[in-house]
Parts: sequence; structure tokens; C-alpha cells
Amino acid sequence: MKRHPLRCALLSTALLISPFMLAQAATADKTIALSNNYAGNSWRQGMLASWQKTTDQAVKAGVIASADSFTTGENQATEQAAQIQNLILQGYNAIVIDAASPTALNGAVKQACDAGIIVVSFDGVVTEPCAYRLSMDFKQSGLDGMDYLAKRFPQGANVLEVRGLAGVSVDEQIHSGVSAGAAKYPNLKIVGSVNGNWSQTAAQKAVAGVLPSLPKIDAVVTQGDDGYGVAQAFGAAGRPVPVIIFGNREEELSWWKKQKDANGYESFSISSAPSISSLAFWVAQQLLDGKQMPHDLLSPALSVTQDTLESSLKGVEKGGIVSQVYSVDDVAKLTASKPQ
Repeated sequence: MKRHPLRCALLSTALLISPFMLAQAATADKTIALSNNYAGNSWRQGMLASWQKTTDQAVKAGVIASADSFTTGENQATEQAAQIQNLILQGYNAIVIDAASPTALNGAVKQACDAGIIVVSFDGVVTEPCAYRLSMDFKQSGLDGMDYLAKRFPQGANVLEVRGLAGVSVDEQIHSGVSAGAAKYPNLKIVGSVNGNWSQTAAQKAVAGVLPSLPKIDAVVTQGDDGYGVAQAFGAAGRPVPVIIFGNREEELSWWKKQKDANGYESFSISSAPSISSLAFWVAQQLLDGKQMPHDLLSPALSVTQDTLESSLKGVEKGGIVSQVYSVDDVAKLTASKPQ
């Protein structure tokens, strides 16, 4: 998968006016809705903030008439399907979806397509063929983490896997990459697995609950927003903190930097930027403007290394997220990307 250079930026970074001017065409009277299934962690909060900032500016610039966002209360696919059906009735021209399930929403998505509505799924994508899918190569990110551990532990290691939300396509894809890495490197043994729900507190509780039954842990692969919780669980249990594959949250990366400065702690981070929601917005806007593009699109991965850790954290507020800024200009780059 092609990697773009890391462009760290706060979600508060202002976008230039020129991309909005380039985007203005036949979409000034069009409406777009965001259907989101979950907002219970900092990544999702950052995703919603990115959507809000980008769409507010697009509406103000006259690129689009409105771009409302809606989040379900229970993170249930049935609830989100009903939400999408309601958005169809409200007459939105495009619906952007972060989906609770890759398949359970397909019926509602097909109804939207049949009604002439453009559907763009991102992050948690859907499999309905009429929808567009914008996603990082999550399987590859799971494998990248295992590749890193194979280099760090050439003699082998006991690995704990901390997964995300059960049933969500992102979790399943990252897990498939971790499993592929375990098959590729038989000396990296997955000795335990828990669901951290992409949450520091949930991950800390889950890891604390399973640690007494586990052997010595050399490394932990996570899916983001949980690395700090994992570290706290090991510390509270009085066990040596293993190598943790992190996401892009300030709290976990700041913990990594503190340990790096104190004792040379080394690690690696790979994740999806929460601003992928703004990229999904621009995909929907460009499709409404008549642009042609493939139904499967890859967004760039966001990685932080030992060498880029300090620069990645510069300017990121406490509790914030290392991210990227996307504009309409980035949509053209997606058409050259092909899923692996």
C-alpha cells in the first residue's frame, strides 16, 4: 500500500479557500448527511469534529447547501439502518456512512441507491455494490504491526492482541492482518485476545482482567485509542510493560515519548486519521458534481515512528489526536489507489 508522508495537523487547522473555490460547481443546492454508528472514543469525536469543520466551511463557501451529521445512540446496526431509511425520506442527495456492520446495512443502502442517492461508506464500510467504499488498508496495518514485532523480536515473542468493537468491519480487517502476521511469523505467538473497544478505559479493564491468566507478554498489538490503557493495566499489575503498537492519540503517544526519554522505550504507531470523514465528504461532493471514480478507494495510512514521534506531537492539544488535513484536491489522488 502506498504511504503518503505524514502530515501532522490539528483538526483546528484552517483549510485554504482555494480548494472550496475549485469544488464549486453544480452542488450548491445539494445536501449531504453523515450517518455515524458510534461516538464513544476520542477517534470518533475527532472524526465528527473534522466533518463539522470541513462541512461548515463548505456550506459557508457555497459549495453545498447542508451537510448534517447523525449518530446512533446504541451502536446497533438495526438502529443505523432505520436512521439511513429516515435520511432517505428526508431527501438527502448523498449519505456518508461510518457503518456498524459491513453487511447488516446493505438493505438500507440499496434503498438509498435505488432512490438515486449517492452512498459513500468510510472507515466502517458496507459491502453493498452500489455504495462507494473509502478505507485505509486495515488488514495491511495489522500485518505492519506484526512485521515490526518480527524485527524487534527475531527470536520470537508472546503477543497479546487488543481488538476493537466486535462485529465492526475495521476490527475484523485489522484482526485478519494480525492473524496473517502470526502465520507469517510462527515465533510470534498470540497468547491472548481481548476487546478494548477502541477505548483507553475499556482496554485497561479488559487487559487487567486477562493478565493473571497469561504468561510473560513481550508485545501488544492494538487498534488505536487504547495503548495508554494497556500500559496502565500492566503497570497496575506490577508487570513489565511490553512493546505496544500504538494508534494516534495524544495520551498514548505522550506516554510513549515519556518512556522514550526516560529509558529509551521503542515502538511504532499506525492508524487511520480521523479526518478521513472530511475526505469522505469531498468524495460525496465530487460524485454529486458528476465526477467518475471507482467504488473502492484507499486512504493513506498515518504512521508515527521512533524518529517522527516528537514532531508528530508538536501542536497537538492534550487529549487530541495526530491527524491529517484533507481537501477536495486529495480526492483525485484516491482514484490512482487500488485496494490490495
